[in-house]
Amino acid sequence: MKLFRFLLIGIFFGIVLTKSEAISWYRIYEMFKFQSFHMYGIIGTAVAFSTVFIFFFKKGVIKNFLGQKIIIKDKQKGWFRTLIGGTIFGLGWALAGACPAPIFVLIGNGVFPIIIVLIGAVLGAFLYGLTHKKLPH
Repeated sequence: MKLFRFLLIGIFFGIVLTKSEAISWYRIYEMFKFQSFHMYGIIGTAVAFSTVFIFFFKKGVIKNFLGQKIIIKDKQKGWFRTLIGGTIFGLGWALAGACPAPIFVLIGNGVFPIIIVLIGAVLGAFLYGLTHKKLPH
């Protein structure tokens, strides 16, 4: 029952993504062609909220579902790996028309061909898990 609230938050998140048109292939297409501010506004809002939440995580105000403090490790500085990873992520996003969170929202909205993208995302995460120790981090 304790995890039920996370299900409700997930459903609410899906509704917000749907109503804001963040799952729309056309909106993503506009973003990558620099024709509309819509998606940049959504992403900017997400970055601002994330910044506030990370602050509260580090202060110990927000805890995990077990009541323990959330510990976030500092990342290594470096632009090369960020550039390469961001490019791969952006290309996948542009080709698929969806980043990871909207994949599940699209399935929930009945766009079942996106299951192919979900399989690719899971396979990519699996391959990363197998090779991450050999990659430059």
